[in-house]
Amino acid sequence: MTAPSPRKLIIAIDGPAGAGKSTIASRLARKLGYVNLESGAMYRALALKAILWDESFDDEEALLKMAHDSRIALEPTIGGNRVLLDKSDVSARIRERDVTEAASKVSVHSKVRAWMVARQREMGIGGGVVMEGRDIGTKVFPDADLKIFLEADPVIREQRRLDQQRVKGAPAEAMAAELRERDRRDRTRAASPLAPAPDAVLVDSTHLSEDEVLERIEALVNEKLAATRE
Repeated sequence: MTAPSPRKLIIAIDGPAGAGKSTIASRLARKLGYVNLESGAMYRALALKAILWDESFDDEEALLKMAHDSRIALEPTIGGNRVLLDKSDVSARIRERDVTEAASKVSVHSKVRAWMVARQREMGIGGGVVMEGRDIGTKVFPDADLKIFLEADPVIREQRRLDQQRVKGAPAEAMAAELRERDRRDRTRAASPLAPAPDAVLVDSTHLSEDEVLERIEALVNEKLAATRE
């Protein structure tokens, strides 16, 4: 008799900016044949629309209405997700600095986050997903099969972000200040502040390479998959 296929998991990876969540989630999803759901990309897409429509980042009701009138989709590709905003490909634009900063402001609003959480649950409820963000294990999928909280020393995170942005000529001091401000907003916001879920596995990437982080998380995934076969 053929052994039953393991149930597809919901894997949540949370952590602060610069900890390596996006890269690890993308690589892990490709290895597992899962979909990589980027919550950050969804907030970035909404923030880009606010920029294009000249909406205030402080006007929660206007942002919520805009969200309800928006179509945000993630299409997996070999090179990573293709992000569509109202059917337009904004994959590259949402990675630019002004959108990054705007996204952290848009995401503090509780009603906007509630709308996003509902959309994210719809996209991942069937399993077979790796979802990364800042409140996936605590808010979006509190019953996720595996929860990872990926952390790193703030100095290391600042350096990683600088290395990512250096080719764009971003001033080092400005980048470091932006990262510290994002940390402050993420950890102190009233709606779903950044914090590890009680049952999350903490992985500190400060002194680990990407391959080493991926190897550790893969081992945890394999344990969970083995348990589903029993």
